[in-house]
Parts: sequence; structure tokens; C-alpha cells
Amino acid sequence: MASPIFNAIGNGGNNPFAIVEQFINFANNFKGNPQQEVQKLLSSGQMTQQQLNALQGQATQFRQLLSKFPRPK
Repeated sequence: MASPIFNAIGNGGNNPFAIVEQFINFANNFKGNPQQEVQKLLSSGQMTQQQLNALQGQATQFRQLLSKFPRPK
């Protein structure tokens, strides 16, 4: 089963640098409080707890991927 992260970025899914670039783009453009946004999605029924749990697992994997890249000085 393909990762939704890779599916979301399309052809860049095979290129870890494209994944990192898209994540940086997302992080730079995100406005608001992430925890509040997640709570809104849960409260409205747009996202289930099971989906949140799955995404949190994927986020952990993504953090592990990012940890392999050197940090800019």
C-alpha cells in the first residue's frame, strides 16, 4: 500500500528531495495553530481519530526521513 504522503505529492514521491521541498513549502505557508486545526477537523467529523492516528504514524516516519538530511547552518 502506497503512503498517502507519497500519493499527495504525485511524481515527486520517488524523489526524497521533492518531498522535503514540498514540506518546506507547506510549513512556510501554513497559517494558524496546527493543534486547533486538527481539533476542528475531528470535531466536524471531517477526520476520524483513526485517520489522525495513521497520519501521526506517517509524520513520525517523515521526521525520521528528515533526520537523515543535514541541517542548514
